[in-house]
Amino acid sequence: MSDSFLSRSGIPIQEVYGHSESEKPGEFPFTRGVRKNMYRGRLWTMRQYAGFGSAEESNERYRYLLSQGTSGLSVAFDLPTQLGYDPDHPKAQGEVGKVGVSVSTIEEMRTLFHGIDPTRVSTSMTINATAATLLGFYVGVAEEKKCDRKLLRGTVQNDVLKEYVARGNFIYPPQGALRLITDMFSWCSEELPLWNPISISGYHIREAGSTAPQELAFTFANAIAYTESAISRGLPIDQFAGRLSFFFNVHNDFFEEIAKFRAARRIWAKLMKDRFKAKNEKSMMLRFHSQTAGSTLTAQQPYNNVVRVTLQALAAVLGGTQSLHTNSLDEALALPTEESARLALRTQQVIAHESHVSQTVDPLGGSYFIENLTNEIEKQTVDLLKRIEEKGGTVQCIEEGFIQNEILNSAYSDQQKMDRGEIKVVGMNCFEEDVETQVPLQKIRPELEKEAIQRIIAFRKKRNQKETDLVLSQLKQGAQSDVNLQELIYQAVIKEATLGEISDVLREVYGEYQEYSQF
Repeated sequence: MSDSFLSRSGIPIQEVYGHSESEKPGEFPFTRGVRKNMYRGRLWTMRQYAGFGSAEESNERYRYLLSQGTSGLSVAFDLPTQLGYDPDHPKAQGEVGKVGVSVSTIEEMRTLFHGIDPTRVSTSMTINATAATLLGFYVGVAEEKKCDRKLLRGTVQNDVLKEYVARGNFIYPPQGALRLITDMFSWCSEELPLWNPISISGYHIREAGSTAPQELAFTFANAIAYTESAISRGLPIDQFAGRLSFFFNVHNDFFEEIAKFRAARRIWAKLMKDRFKAKNEKSMMLRFHSQTAGSTLTAQQPYNNVVRVTLQALAAVLGGTQSLHTNSLDEALALPTEESARLALRTQQVIAHESHVSQTVDPLGGSYFIENLTNEIEKQTVDLLKRIEEKGGTVQCIEEGFIQNEILNSAYSDQQKMDRGEIKVVGMNCFEEDVETQVPLQKIRPELEKEAIQRIIAFRKKRNQKETDLVLSQLKQGAQSDVNLQELIYQAVIKEATLGEISDVLREVYGEYQEYSQF
């Protein structure tokens, strides 16, 4: 980026504005940003979320996005992959490759990243219950390419607690899930020092209908549970906290979203310093990826979604995000086409290179309105965190349905307001049109599932079955003891165990979680 920062009219732009005694960016509690110069030094990562059909088809999309200026990949997996089922499992029927890419073997991960150097791109994988296995596939493929694993950069979402309350793609009960997550923390701290072993997600909590303070409170409550689990296993706070990352939603209330991100940094910094006694400032820095709100997109008048996404993306940038995905205009109807994905990426690039919003740090800092909103969101979030503590903590609140009910009540309230027209949605409950707008849609090939089944059957036939059986037996023994499961899972994928086989071993040991129901 240029060393000279001027407005279009030639007015010099300072790095940061505010009184000399006011809080500085890059300093505790990081309300104004985690780096001193923020986007002056480096723009946010433009990470487009993509994945559909087969590994071959998704690989083509990734290589296209990289050629168009994407600086990070974000992999979407199909439901069977997320739930630990191979394509030939009865429960996978009808879902293979539909909402993401199907990856059940190291061979498919090899295909997914064909022609892509893992050390030259930051890779995020939206995977939770089976995160340990997908990370094993990724590291295995990188090492086949002669890459140094210590140079690998990226994130696995790996946030199972939010699945229990907002999304539903869980496998194991909380204690088994926390064991896997904590083992990944430990393994990555030694083997993948640049890797983020978790992206603690408020995104899906907000998509399920929460308010902004609820999104922060429930996300940080989950983060507290993960942190306490790691500490209880003997990991020092400053050994792993600096690699914790977060994932937040960017909703429609423009100024509230900016204030939410500012408040989030302050809350996390204080939690790390005061509650967990972290000494390293990197442990106190809240680093987050953000994504525009899928729940705000409409099937009616879909081109309006471009405007919604632009406003949300601008709020994320003004709020100081480290990484951003912009949704495509057609996502209320289908997976994005190549054309709509390109337009979504161009939205970020226009903001980055034409708007000049990156020239100064925290440009809305000091606004009476923004500062008041920031303080109020912090207060409401902290109050809700205290309620969770009083009720016995995150896991207890999940098992009793407290968090689920809070989200449901907020979602119901919003829906009532939309139905009454108090919350206006252009093209849906106001300014409606009789003529339906047609847009080209991405289609998933109907023969895809049959091909995936044939691939995995062939994969099993050509491997050394004795070696696979042995390593799966070792994994089962490990799950019943206290050895690090991430290393055993990595060894299993190298010996060509499938995602479903690894998941079944862990199901046998830990069981399957039964969802809370109030009925």
